[in-house]
Amino acid sequence: MPASRPDRRHAETLSSQSLAVHGGNRLDSTQALRTPLVMANSYQLPEDPSEISWSATAPGLYTRNSGVNQVALEEKLVALEHGEEAVALASGVAALHAVFFTHVRVGDHVLVSDVTYEATWRLWTELLPGRYGIEATFVDVSDLDAVRAAMRPNTRLVCIEAIANPTTKVADVRAIAGIAHENDAILMVDSTFTPPPFFRPLDHGADLVVHSLTKYINGHGDAMGGAVIGSRELIQPIKADAMVDVGGIISPFNAWQIQRGSVTLPLRLGQHFASAQAIAEFLASDPRIEYITYPGLPEHPEHELARRQFGGAGFGGMIAFAVRGTPDTQNRFVAELRLITSGFSLGHDDSLIVHVGTEGGRVATYPEPFRRFGHLRLSVGLEDTADLIADLAAALDRTFGGPEAGGTRDEGALGDAA
Repeated sequence: MPASRPDRRHAETLSSQSLAVHGGNRLDSTQALRTPLVMANSYQLPEDPSEISWSATAPGLYTRNSGVNQVALEEKLVALEHGEEAVALASGVAALHAVFFTHVRVGDHVLVSDVTYEATWRLWTELLPGRYGIEATFVDVSDLDAVRAAMRPNTRLVCIEAIANPTTKVADVRAIAGIAHENDAILMVDSTFTPPPFFRPLDHGADLVVHSLTKYINGHGDAMGGAVIGSRELIQPIKADAMVDVGGIISPFNAWQIQRGSVTLPLRLGQHFASAQAIAEFLASDPRIEYITYPGLPEHPEHELARRQFGGAGFGGMIAFAVRGTPDTQNRFVAELRLITSGFSLGHDDSLIVHVGTEGGRVATYPEPFRRFGHLRLSVGLEDTADLIADLAAALDRTFGGPEAGGTRDEGALGDAA
């Protein structure tokens, strides 16, 4: 396979913005400046294939084992995350499952953040304990004493999110890494809300970082993928188990699309985060908003941790809030939005909002305002900031009959919201 451009030594001297443009690009016989889309599922073998391992994870054999576009994407992710090796899979959930499937065994114990992505919750409350006898403990990762107390001699893995989905709770990655390593456990950080160069969990002591590539890294809402980045020692078994033997490989086309989308990642994040900060401040000032959680607001419980951990680069592009009233009021407000789209997913170029109600197993672990009112999860897109604020303001007016009709927010709910 042609060498990537720039080479590893040169890459170490480049900024994240330059790596986003050039990382993983490969020149082939066409001399195309972008890695071409290679849709082949098989490659020509050498004259003497007797020395080939049919389960090898190197490219040039079979695309389930490793394809040209997958490898190019993995090289870019390694450079952006400051890792040694990466594996790109079919979705973010596939990446999560790959870590669990590969690195946890029957009889192991796993510690999981009490606020976590829905699929992670289901994997650790239904699939893995029921079928494989692996016990999971859910703990408030913002309480380091609680994390220490939850560790056991057989704790193999600690699973957290840098900014939790959906409450925006912030985890102290460096501190939790220390606790995990004192107990010989692996720390896995789902950093989907906090992609590079905004935050790099490996630089803060994490062992594995997981991304839903579908979200910010692709950024355009048109391709699905997931990735795990870390040391070669931890990634190679995932490639053998989840990629080759289970077949969770990303498709060449999706890898190519995500590689293309990632070129503008650093630039897009700046706009996402600046707009999110302005929108959060607008919502926090409106009495028709029941509560709001965003790490960039001073009243957020982990605001100072977020400022320290993220180095002043921003506070993310995700906001959780609720308007005053019942779940039906939340739905009515969403229906009144004209620019912001009601839809799942996040990290797209367009702003997306979804109403999550008060029912469901994992909701029991959410802070009180979330349990009482439900919440709206807003992924701030790339539209003009003023247009987004105008859309939210107009929807509030149409929902409540004008800006004067809101009354007074229960300020006491805010401090407990994250």
